[in-house]
Parts: sequence; C-alpha cells; structure tokens
Amino acid sequence: MKRVFFDMDGVLVDFQSGLEKVSEEEKARFADDGTGKPHYDDIPGLFALMDPMPGAFEAVEKLAKKYDVYILSTAPWKNPSAWKDKVEWVQKYFPETFYKRLILCHHKDFLQGDYLIDDRPRHGTKDFQGEWIQFGSEQFPNWDAITEYLIEK
Repeated sequence: MKRVFFDMDGVLVDFQSGLEKVSEEEKARFADDGTGKPHYDDIPGLFALMDPMPGAFEAVEKLAKKYDVYILSTAPWKNPSAWKDKVEWVQKYFPETFYKRLILCHHKDFLQGDYLIDDRPRHGTKDFQGEWIQFGSEQFPNWDAITEYLIEK
C-alpha cells in the first residue's frame, strides 16, 4: 500500500483560525523576531486553538481507505507547547485515523513515502523522495483537487 504524509499547518490545520483567537496584546509580544518579522508560531498554546481546514476531514477519510496515511509536521523549536498541542489536536480531530501516526520532524526528506501533501517547500519538503503535492498551488488549490488526483492514482 502506498504511503501518504500530510503536513498540519496550512494543510490539515487552519493556522489563521488559531491566531484569530489570540489577544492583540499576546500577538504584540511576538510581532518581531529581531529581523522585523513576526514569530507568531512561538505563542504558547497557539496550536491548540486552531480549527481544521475546510474539506480536510472528508479528504483524509477517503484517502485513508486507499493509502497508508501519516501526519508529518514540524513544530517550532522555541515553543515546546506546540509539540504537545499538535498531539492533542490530532487526538481531538482524528483520534482513530492518525492513532500513533503523528511524526514531528524538521527533516521531512528523511522519511520514505510516496506522497507528501504540504503547502511549503521548507524542512526537506522540496527534497522529499516521493511526490510533493503542494496544497494551495494552482494545480492543487484545495482538498477536492488533491483527493481527486490521489483517488485516480
């Protein structure tokens, strides 16, 4: 059976939905990482606040019938709560589908699989040995397009 890895943030998880639940005061504390860029992913507890992306449930359930599925995500190094929050998020939204199938790794190219669904080429995504399916791209703008593509494979 072929293996599919799903990224979390911006793919299964709506990052912006969590950020909208954080106070302006808290966001202000993380507005500048020293280079002028915000580092909101370092906000403690942020990852527990996020909602699933539209269509993620349906897509995962369909693809899990055909593929060996895992979550392959990174977590901010300077935010230890993110690691815990990601586990709890999976337990809340996909308790059976991804039971003991969550991999947190900063080098996605180290893992072997057939497909990696990810929105960005960071953390080894662009060097993944299987096929990278870029969520949100012109070819794969949403879960419907990805599901259709992978079901036909």
